[in-house]
Amino acid sequence: MLNMADSQQRAVTAAFAPPPPLWKHFTQDNLNRLEEIKKEASKGPNGEPVRDKKWSPSELRALDIPPELRFLVPPEIPTGEYSVFGELQTLSTTLPSLQEQGIDQLYPGPTETNEQDNTQGPPQLNHAYYLLKISKSLLLNFLEFVGALSVSPEQFESKVNDLRNLFINAHHLLNLYRPHQARESLIMMMEEQLQRSKDEIDQMDKVKAEIESALEQMQAQAGETKPEEPPAEKVSAPKEDSRGAEDARHMWDILDKEI
Repeated sequence: MLNMADSQQRAVTAAFAPPPPLWKHFTQDNLNRLEEIKKEASKGPNGEPVRDKKWSPSELRALDIPPELRFLVPPEIPTGEYSVFGELQTLSTTLPSLQEQGIDQLYPGPTETNEQDNTQGPPQLNHAYYLLKISKSLLLNFLEFVGALSVSPEQFESKVNDLRNLFINAHHLLNLYRPHQARESLIMMMEEQLQRSKDEIDQMDKVKAEIESALEQMQAQAGETKPEEPPAEKVSAPKEDSRGAEDARHMWDILDKEI
C-alpha cells in the first residue's frame, strides 16, 4: 500500500507549464498599433496604402517594430524537432521502419517508400492477412507464456520479448494504414459537403417552383375575377392595399413553410 510520501515522490514527466509572460502584450492597443505600422509600411509611391496586403512573418520581422510589439509577430515555422512539455517531438511524417528501430520485422513486403509511391517494385503488402496472422500468433504465444509461468516462472523473459515483438509489428502495420485513412476521411468529408450543397440546391429549386406556381395562380385568379372599373369617385385605395397585403402574407406563408 502506497503512503503519502511515496505518492509525492512521483515526478510528472509532462506537466502543463504555465503560460509564458508574453501573453500580456496581446492587448487591443498593441494590436491597433501594429495595424498602424502595417499601414504606414504598405504605402505606395503616391503615399496611398496598399489594400489587402498579406504580410508574411518574415516581412513583419523586417519592419521597425517596438520590442513590446514583436511578440505579436508570428515566429518562424519550426523545423526538425521541437519541445512540448519537456518531450521532444519531430515534424517528420515519415514512419520509421522496424529495422531502424532495431526490431525484427515479422512480415515481408515492400518498404514504406514503395508503398506510398506509385513506382514499380514488389507487390503490395496484404496488411489484413498479416494482421490476422500476428493476432493468431499473439494468442498462441500468450498460451505458451501462461504455460511457462505455471511450469518454470523464471523463463518468462523470452516469451515476454516475443509478445512485445508481435505487438510492435501489429502496431507498425496499423500505422502504415494512416495515409490511406487520411485520404479516405478527406474523400468522405468532401462527399458529405457536396451532398449537402446538392440538397440545398434542390431545396431552393423546390421553393422557387412553388413560388412561381403560387404567382401564376394568383395572376390567373386576378385575370379571371377582374371587376369592371367603377367610377373614379368610388375607387377605394384601402381595398387594393388590403389585397396586396393579403398576397404578400400568402407569399410569406409559403416561404415560412418551406424554409
